[in-house]
Formats: sequence, structure tokens, C-alpha cells
Amino acid sequence: MKNLVILGAGTAGTMVANQMVRTLSAKDWSVTVVDPSTTHLYQPGLLFLAFGARDEHKIQRPRKRTLAKKVHWVQEGVKLLDHKQKKVELKNGTTINYDLLVIASGSHIHPEMLDGLTGDAWRKKHFDFYTLEGAQALREKLDGFKGGKLVLNVAEMPIKCPVAPLEFLFLADDFFRKKGNRSEVEIVYATPLEAAFTKPYAAQHLGYLLEEKGIIVEKEFQVMEADGEKLTSYDEREVSYDLLVSVPTHTGADFVETSGIGDELHFIPTDKNTLQAKEMDDVFVLGDATNLPTSKAGSVAHFQAHVLVHNLERHINGVALDPGFDGHANCFIETGAGKGMLIDFNYATEPLPGHYPIPGIGPFTLLKESRANHMGKLAFRWLYWNGLLPAKPIPLAPQMSMVGKKPVLALPAAQS
Repeated sequence: MKNLVILGAGTAGTMVANQMVRTLSAKDWSVTVVDPSTTHLYQPGLLFLAFGARDEHKIQRPRKRTLAKKVHWVQEGVKLLDHKQKKVELKNGTTINYDLLVIASGSHIHPEMLDGLTGDAWRKKHFDFYTLEGAQALREKLDGFKGGKLVLNVAEMPIKCPVAPLEFLFLADDFFRKKGNRSEVEIVYATPLEAAFTKPYAAQHLGYLLEEKGIIVEKEFQVMEADGEKLTSYDEREVSYDLLVSVPTHTGADFVETSGIGDELHFIPTDKNTLQAKEMDDVFVLGDATNLPTSKAGSVAHFQAHVLVHNLERHINGVALDPGFDGHANCFIETGAGKGMLIDFNYATEPLPGHYPIPGIGPFTLLKESRANHMGKLAFRWLYWNGLLPAKPIPLAPQMSMVGKKPVLALPAAQS
């Protein structure tokens, strides 16, 4: 019996495992998933924990409930990948041989990579919200925060869910307004980017919202150090704070570095259309583990999985791979006060106005605030647990559609 091995059981790995165990059920193949964690975490829910939600039980499920019964789950960490010998060495000293490998090992935060972040001020004055423990600790801090300067800093790109820092800022503004002390809180966004977002047209819309909500933006801020009182950048700018919320440096999995198969941040060079690893013929990569120039977000993993499943079948059958992934991503953005925005884009096309998923109808509007978009963000959790992870058929094409979208010939004029 041949073995398809999947490293990682996050969003990407789980979807592919659950689909492939059905696809290969009539063939002489087994599907093995390697992941040490017993719990699957719905990461978009962490954002709401920071602002008072106490539904931790709804954003976590036992790993064994998220994987199909016929998937063989190895609860262990990966130490080393020997792609020439086609084997995976685990941290317990055992090895797994594979005929075909999928790397879905995700991205991981490293707050210790910023000098001073994890010192005495960690989880007292310095916080993150990209982990369950971080979001819970920040929830208690924000609940008692009476006033002062709150700084959100992105250490460097890429990061998981690039819109999450913006959502945090918008929800912080709304949170303090509802508490009645917004005038006592200065909110600052210190970002290494040249604008609020990586896509220029969307950046105009999001930048306007930041300005409208009185959020100060420190652009091109390449942070060097956090000393408990201020951030210092490499160009010697300083931003003081009373409360620092950090989006730390993200890297790929440790075994990517030790195996010598990644870039400087341990993300794996991947063909941007077929999702085959560039230097390893029997290896495919998806989700946050890739080095692709698209968002590290759950929607991307979903669209990639559509293409990858077909390419795994093609590879098994000796058929040419389909270059079908176009970088498609869409993201709901919480903007506060019960509203949200939705953006839809790919490698070549900026986020554009229009409706999604039904052209001209929606129910979601693109690049426009609406209550429907907020409700879509909340409803996505149900779809995640009951549709995406089980890899049930969802009538959304993996490629971005231009139908119903409004092409933009020039960027909008800067808002004053």
C-alpha cells in the first residue's frame, strides 16, 4: 500500500486529508496526517476574545473530531524531512516513509525575535492576540485599561491573516467608544508597510477608515526593539506606549529550517500555480507553509485545496499538473459598530467594488462597509466547522471571478 503523508493538521492539512481519504478510498493508498496537537483552533475567533468574548469552547475542537475516521493520525512532531529518501523523521525517533507528501505545517509566531518583547513586560504590558493564551491575557488587560497610548505593531511581513491587525484597530476604537473612554485612549498603528494594506486600492479605503476613527499610522516602521516604554525602529524613530500589542515575526515550521528546504523565514519555495514544491517532485505545499505572494489566510488554504486535490490525483496518475491556483483570496474585515467589509483579489487583480458571491446580488458587498458583511464574518465559523474542514462540496470556484466586479481605472483620490 502506498502512503500519502500530510505534515500538519491545521486548516489546510485537514481539508486535504479529509478530501483525499475519500478520493483514494478505492485505490491502494493510505492517508497519514502528522501533527502533535490534540486540539484544532479556529484562529479568527481569537480576535473577538481580546475584546471580551468568552467562547473559547466554540473556537476549539478535539483534533480527532476534525479528521475523517479513515485518516491515520500520528500525534507527534516532525524533526526532519529527507526528501531524497522520501522519509519523515519524527521527534520520538521513529520514521514514516511516503510515496507522496503534502506539507501544510503552517506559520508560527516568534515574539522572542524582537529584542525586549518577551522580557519582564511580557503579558503585563506587552501582548499578542495570535495565540489563545495571548488573546485571553489581552482580554483581561483591555478590560481594565482606563486610558493611555495603545500601540499595535507588526514586526515584519508576512503574517497570518494580514487584515487582522486592522481589524484589531477598528474593534479597539469601537470597544473604547462603548466603554465611554475613547477620548482617553490614543491608538497608534506602527507598520512596516508603506500603507494600511498591501494592495493599493484597498489601502485607500482602509486608510480612510483609520483616519476617520482617529487612529494614527506610523508607516514604514521597521521595529528593532521594545524596551517597556517605547518602540525603536532601525531608522531611530521612537514610538512610546502604555500598552503594546505586537504581531510578532512569523516563520515556517522548525523542521523546514533543519531540513534545508525553506527560505530565510523557513517558508517553502512553491510553484505559485500548481502548488508543487519547486525542488521536490513528490512534494506539494499549501496554506501558510508556502512562500507564495498571497495572503496567509484560511480562504486561501480553501481555494488552494481545490487545486491541490486535483493535482495530487494527476500526479498519482502520471498526468500533467493543472496550473489552476491564481492566488485567490477573500477576507472579511471587521470595521466596528456591527459592520464589516469584504475584499476579494488574486495575484494579478486588486480588490474591486462589487458583490460576492452572486454578481449584482451578494449578499456581501465588496470594499464597502455593511452589516451583512459583519454577519458573514460571524457565520463563517459555522461554515468552517461544518463545511470547510470536512471538505464538503461548497459551490465557490477556486479562481477569482471578475463577473459583477467594477474595474477601477485609477486609484481614488487621497482622503483629507
